[in-house]
Amino acid sequence: MSDLLLKNVRPFGEAPTDVLVRDGVIAEIGQNLSAPMNITTEDGGNAILWPGLIDSHTHLDKTTWGMDWHENNRDAVLRSRIDFERDNRLAIGIDPHRQSMRHAIGLAAHGASHIRSHVDIDPVHELRLVEGVQETRQKLRGIIDIQLVAFPQSGVMVMPGTIELLDEALSNGCEVLGGIDPCGIDRDPKGQLDALFALADRHGCDVDIHLHEPGDLGAFTMELIFERVRAHGMNGKFAISHAFALGINDHLRVGSLIDQIAELDIAILTTGAPSATVPSVKRLVAAGVRVGAGCDGIRDTWGPWGQPDMIHRATVIGMKNGFRSDDDLRLALEIVSQGGADVMRLEGYGAAIGCKADFTLLDGQTVAHSVVNRAARPLVVKGGKVVARHGTCIVEAP
Repeated sequence: MSDLLLKNVRPFGEAPTDVLVRDGVIAEIGQNLSAPMNITTEDGGNAILWPGLIDSHTHLDKTTWGMDWHENNRDAVLRSRIDFERDNRLAIGIDPHRQSMRHAIGLAAHGASHIRSHVDIDPVHELRLVEGVQETRQKLRGIIDIQLVAFPQSGVMVMPGTIELLDEALSNGCEVLGGIDPCGIDRDPKGQLDALFALADRHGCDVDIHLHEPGDLGAFTMELIFERVRAHGMNGKFAISHAFALGINDHLRVGSLIDQIAELDIAILTTGAPSATVPSVKRLVAAGVRVGAGCDGIRDTWGPWGQPDMIHRATVIGMKNGFRSDDDLRLALEIVSQGGADVMRLEGYGAAIGCKADFTLLDGQTVAHSVVNRAARPLVVKGGKVVARHGTCIVEAP
């Protein structure tokens, strides 16, 4: 934790002021503040001050960022993508520690303060990928915080031994339990969901499940999830990532699903996937649903797209949701910041007195301008310490 006086910044795009940080916490906000003895002073240059950006859905163990170009000549079929990556990632040279360092440092350089990363667990790799990302988490303490999801990418019921590995991962540093397409991948929704809820009960952990299943199939799986959330008393402890079924063209059906999601305090995590139907984030927020976002996989064996930058992701989400007004652009930025913090239940998050001093400066005349401008972040602060300047982190990527 550090002390810092940041001069001439505009919290949330409001009037210019100064911000004093003591022991890693925002202690004072006001004009013409004086620096106590031996406290570093930084000029914010009239930039917008915003709480740290949150990547609440990503895959740190997957990226080929910084490696030789990976030629992708495979069909865009989910099962084949999963199988290819599992069977070839070591031969390709995707070292989980090195590559997760590159991905996480890129996020920190672009203003992120927290990450929720799903990490693949299967009988082929067992917990080796988790161990690589755990090493990254340890090395980047004080730069960016990383929460780990034990993620059965290849399936649960179709991959014997996976349940035991998930159990072990939750006993050894993973905070959240993942899941994936109980119908589409496992073809056994009751088996997968019952197994996941039993593990969650045993470890007292949250669940964050990938649900790519579209249309009526995805809606059916959601209804099975709702039944179990109620039965297990897991209100507020379940998240659905992607939730493509909420993008179907059936206003009443989607409305019924959203009502239950809000009632059970289930969080929704979106990536604004351009190639799929996606939930309307405005409709979810209006219903009181916690909505976060993530950059998902970036430049990996699945596809060449993506950036380790949550402003870039806000742009993707905004375009997919048809955002144009300044209020809409502000909402996109809130989803990749406060929204992710709400999903992850981060304590002390924000940019008010008493909040942790995790924030980034944004270059723009207004908040909306800063989203579309997507300029390098002038300054990124974590725990009161400057950790990046103009898009470059103080920790060099391997």
